[in-house]
Amino acid sequence: MTTFMTRLAWAGAISLASLSAANAHMTLETAEAAAGGSYKAVIRVPHGCDGAATTEIRVQVPEGFYSVKPMPHAGWVLETVTGDYANTYMNHGSPVSEGVTEVVWKGGELRDAHYDEFAMRGSLSSDIAPGTALYFPAVQLCADGSANHWTATGEAGDGEPAPKLTVTAAKGGNDHHGHDDAMAPDHVTLGDLAIDGAFARATLPGAPVGGGFMTITNNGDADDRLIAASSDAAGELQLHNMRMDGEVMKMYRMTDGVPVPAHETVTLSPGGMHVMFMQLNGPLAEGSVVDVELTFEKAGTVTVPFAVRSIAAQDAGHDMHGMDQDHMDRGDTNAN
Repeated sequence: MTTFMTRLAWAGAISLASLSAANAHMTLETAEAAAGGSYKAVIRVPHGCDGAATTEIRVQVPEGFYSVKPMPHAGWVLETVTGDYANTYMNHGSPVSEGVTEVVWKGGELRDAHYDEFAMRGSLSSDIAPGTALYFPAVQLCADGSANHWTATGEAGDGEPAPKLTVTAAKGGNDHHGHDDAMAPDHVTLGDLAIDGAFARATLPGAPVGGGFMTITNNGDADDRLIAASSDAAGELQLHNMRMDGEVMKMYRMTDGVPVPAHETVTLSPGGMHVMFMQLNGPLAEGSVVDVELTFEKAGTVTVPFAVRSIAAQDAGHDMHGMDQDHMDRGDTNAN
């Protein structure tokens, strides 16, 4: 009797698990985001197609989510469809009226028993009203020729519910990509971490690199580490420090990242540790704001607006003249 009941219980559990998997929806990892800032849309694909592997994912980009850059996925071919926006948006002070409207990952194999995520990064318009739902309609194509349509948007549309993002009120009520830096927040939190006074120095036309600075306070009991940074403003961001080589101040790359010990504050400032903007896509213009995505070893990832101050700014509100700025203007990084 005991053996029979045990088998019956296992059978019931397996049936419930199968039912749960069958009903699992395609969703966004982060279901809320503020208007006027950057957003990383991570589409979670919970399973395949009733036994068949997933071979293609097609996701439509909603209006209001602009300047989209999809993330390549190992083993998959990445394609994009571009088109006109219904509105014009400001991106780093420049108007944009067209861009990516659909992203396609194809040619891979996501087995039915496995789970995966596909990502794209862009900006949310500051004009989106709080509480607005943005839908990312998606189609999941399968090896056996079938498809799952995650395309229903609220009361409209056929298929299963589309991945949905709820837009919240803009931080500071402004669009960081197109307006004055006075509205950029000075304080950003990520778990136990607090990031304050983030700014970048303006750069001269043609300068290949720039510098970014901030303070990071770890209010938690565990050590953490800043391990990476990225931004649409530059081809690559690196973590650098300064040191004397004889009588010459030189920069070097911090390949192990920036340690942020528990209950301590770490300062990235001119003449010391800093974020180096490499391969600038254009000058960092004083009075603008650039979004920088910071990744920490334990706390995860957060987007921080860096206010662009004067070419010799010492902190978020003061100027100084120093040798380190001369090195940046020349691109003298010595990043070994």
